[in-house]
Amino acid sequence: MTVREAGSRAHRGDAEGTAHALRVLRARWRTASIAAGWRFPSDWGLPEVDDVCSSAVREADLTAALAGLGRARAESGAGLDETLTDLAALHAVLTTEDSRDGLIATDPNAAPTQLLRAAALAWADASCGELRNAETTENLTSLSTHAYLRTRLGEVYRQAARAGVPVSDTHALLVVTLDLSSVTGWSRLMAMVLVADVLREVFDGGESIAILGPSVAVVLAERDPFFGDRALHAGWLVTERLTVDPQLASGQRPWLRVERLPDAQEDARALLHRVSRA
Repeated sequence: MTVREAGSRAHRGDAEGTAHALRVLRARWRTASIAAGWRFPSDWGLPEVDDVCSSAVREADLTAALAGLGRARAESGAGLDETLTDLAALHAVLTTEDSRDGLIATDPNAAPTQLLRAAALAWADASCGELRNAETTENLTSLSTHAYLRTRLGEVYRQAARAGVPVSDTHALLVVTLDLSSVTGWSRLMAMVLVADVLREVFDGGESIAILGPSVAVVLAERDPFFGDRALHAGWLVTERLTVDPQLASGQRPWLRVERLPDAQEDARALLHRVSRA
């Protein structure tokens, strides 16, 4: 009995030590990546980031984990240059002692070629795959994809041109953004599932609801007298539903805003890209 208790305490100690090492590595990597130029801190953390950290802490081969991260970065809208700079930040963290001020110099040319290759090939494969297989819905939330929303916007702009009215007079884009920078693991995915459920519940009259990034969802809706009330109700429901998870309940409130659609369709597509990385 004594031996089992001692072993149990040792096991708990090892587990706590590993968890602490994961948190420290993740925080140092995020700080270094943002300092190196990562543009949107709220969309840096993905489940695949945790996979890479876990492999690094266990001193396992990083190739498979980095390939998974490369694919995830492409699917979330991050460019290849930004993805590789993030990888260089990871390499700097893994090879540099923690400094007193926490800042680490990142050298984009220092990361091992095999790791860069794994991430870059996976990123490219995911990017090309998105073009080949333009699915209309995202698997996790069942919301429309970025590609489908672009198609839907094209229909709206063609209809507006035929009617001779500006799109900004007929439609609006409601953007729902969550700050998931401090949320890890499956809670990040659950947050967007909850957001998707709320938006489908509130906007149930044929509006186009899409997922644009790891923490961004949008609604393309007609401007009617009840649009503002529905938007406010959606914000209240999202806040309420997030309280089911302690990680999500302790974070910031969701940010809801209405984006005015520009006159030109190309400008609207550029707006979608900016929104997806906000």
